[in-house]
Amino acid sequence: MKFKFRRNMSKKEQEQAKEEELQNEVQEETQAEAQQDAETDEPAKEETPEDKIAALQAELEKSQKEYLFLMAEFDNYRKRTLKEKADLIKNGGEKAMLELLPVVDDFERAMGALEQSADLESLKDGVNLIYNKFVKYLESQQVKPMESTGMEFDADIYEAVTTFPAPEESMKGKVIDTVQKGYTINEKVLRHAKVVVGQ
Repeated sequence: MKFKFRRNMSKKEQEQAKEEELQNEVQEETQAEAQQDAETDEPAKEETPEDKIAALQAELEKSQKEYLFLMAEFDNYRKRTLKEKADLIKNGGEKAMLELLPVVDDFERAMGALEQSADLESLKDGVNLIYNKFVKYLESQQVKPMESTGMEFDADIYEAVTTFPAPEESMKGKVIDTVQKGYTINEKVLRHAKVVVGQ
């Protein structure tokens, strides 16, 4: 910043001249900044129809890519769940079959004993042991026999193979005999009991 002084000016005049020059410089700087701001704040170029079409095409391409990605993800999920379901169906009974093998072993031993022993009582006891072992296995799998004889006939759990005159009035509409035992699994009917109903 330069100040112009004249030798013939008084001290007061020199100070006034100095102040005026400072004011002029500040004014020039303010004008320059205002001009720069005006250039910066020029309105943006108006969007042409071509620009709009290009923007829409870009947005469409992005949406298509996202859609294809989601479809691929869903297809992978579907294939994975189908495979898991197939494996479950294929191997789901593996544990059940494994636990049945000891019962088969017992039957094979009993069959071998039939050829070597004439003691019917011991053979009978052996068969009863195998039967009880098998029943316990079924119970561990939540398979239980259902009560039928003497119960009120219920078509949801019983299958009537025939009717028979009731021996007494109170047995009418009730199961008077069981031809084949029924079973439930987890409180759901596994096999309907075949019964004779009194009439």
